[in-house]
Amino acid sequence: MALNLTHQIGALAGASISTTDTNSSSVESVNASPKWRSSTPSLTCKIQRPDAIDGLSPPLSPCRSPLRSTRPDLSAACQAFATEMESPVLEHQVRGAQNKGTGVPVYVMMPLDSVTMNNSVNRKKAMNASLQALKSAGVEGVMMDVWWGLVEREAPGAYNWGGYSELLEMAKKHGLKVQAVMSFHKCGGNVGDSVTIPLPKWVVEEVDKDPDLAYTDQWGRRNCEYLSLGADTLPVLKGRTPVQCYADFMRAFRDNFKHLLGDTIVEIQVGMGPAGELRYPSYPEQNGTWRFPGIGAFQCFDKYMLSGLKAAAEAAGKPEWGSTGPTDAGEYNKWPEDTPFFRKDGGGWNSTYGEFFLGWYSQMLLDHGERILTSAKSIFENHGVKISVKIAGIHWHYGTRSHAPELTAGYYNTRFRDGYIPIAQMLERHGAIFNFTCIEMRDHEQPQEAQCLPEKLVRQVAMATLKANVPLAGENALPRYDDYAHKQILEASSLNIEGNTEGNQMCAFTYLRMNPHLFQPDNWRHFVAFVKKMKEKGSRKCREQVEREAEHFVHVTTPLVQEAAVLMR
Repeated sequence: MALNLTHQIGALAGASISTTDTNSSSVESVNASPKWRSSTPSLTCKIQRPDAIDGLSPPLSPCRSPLRSTRPDLSAACQAFATEMESPVLEHQVRGAQNKGTGVPVYVMMPLDSVTMNNSVNRKKAMNASLQALKSAGVEGVMMDVWWGLVEREAPGAYNWGGYSELLEMAKKHGLKVQAVMSFHKCGGNVGDSVTIPLPKWVVEEVDKDPDLAYTDQWGRRNCEYLSLGADTLPVLKGRTPVQCYADFMRAFRDNFKHLLGDTIVEIQVGMGPAGELRYPSYPEQNGTWRFPGIGAFQCFDKYMLSGLKAAAEAAGKPEWGSTGPTDAGEYNKWPEDTPFFRKDGGGWNSTYGEFFLGWYSQMLLDHGERILTSAKSIFENHGVKISVKIAGIHWHYGTRSHAPELTAGYYNTRFRDGYIPIAQMLERHGAIFNFTCIEMRDHEQPQEAQCLPEKLVRQVAMATLKANVPLAGENALPRYDDYAHKQILEASSLNIEGNTEGNQMCAFTYLRMNPHLFQPDNWRHFVAFVKKMKEKGSRKCREQVEREAEHFVHVTTPLVQEAAVLMR
């Protein structure tokens, strides 16, 4: 989950903001930031004003559309267009190299509370109108959270799929593909969380009896967003291990929706930590514990994590290193130079002890991913779906030597070591997609005093996936509706980096999020144009033709959008 100061200020104001070798040191891949190749668009015509610059590009005015005079007939046009969209289309492959000529399919994240605590579809009429509008705009599909805390809420093994059965059938009716997220975390307390969905009641009961099942910092503060990976293989949940519980949940999902797998449900994103991301909960917003751009804190002080640390230290012949994690790494809202452990000169992160600890801490996270992916792959193999894992876009203090916020989150990435190649290699072993956030951000939009460099981070991740031969998918970290952000996504999704000799692109992009703001007239116009441009990437159509077609879709979908906007209020 990537953040900026604008978001922090908005949240405070009450605004609605919807391996492997741990000792390796690769200077080549990190010390010199990979460079974007200049794009070479395949256009048959190009008209550009001399004063055109890399900035906001105003959308075409609705009054210039030839459809303006046919507004009374838009409902009929909408119906005809919707019927047309039901015809078979070329299906994008989510997994594997995305060829330059095929474009990048766009999915849209559904509201977090799409299914209510009563296991029914929330705002059913609004949901139906919204899905129809998305399909008519050319969207490939939707992403939906399948909450562990809703489905298996009451008792172990008692699954209630009620609301999801109805929601998936709605998506199928509208011809939308689905990325289903196995959400094993608590909803509430992270950026953009507008609702609270706890872990299953029986899991919370076990955590109450044994607080060490929760991640813990050096001050004893517990974080209950996601169960500590230190207990992954221990039968601490009424006779089952957490990994067994995750596997049983995924297996039950497969068996219940087998008839939709490979057709409607095309991807399973496996949640592996807070916010569904493979990371430690090192920067929790809840109760004001952490504020952007603080460095966060290590989460290895529960008894299960400390037991693993003790064993690793003894195996390394340094038993004195196994009693605790670093205690000189500062607190959540410090900056790297404020701490002995993360400072650039003489910092503990770059010492022999630091290399041992960070290697162990990051490897524990990789092993957690390996365990869950092994189960996911065996469960969904030969069912026509792809597996993906989301990695957080932690871009603040990226320009420092230690990359402290990445280290506390479990990504052993520094100026002298590439921490994303081991993650990509782990995903590649299981045929999984590397899903990454903060694709919409530009370096200069972020506070430079915190050395935020999201563009350079995205390039590094793109290079890592290229080297590991693993598909890369993207998401925007924060809601953006402007052409400037859309242009950045278009550029980043092209993967114009050195070494991409085959011209591969991102295999998919998921847009945050379906809500009333998206259906506001200006935002919808920008969004439809963005979807059209993503689908037409690599085509031989000129920019003006793509924009005309996008504006046509905007007008055709106007009645649907108006209905969705009203119903979602």
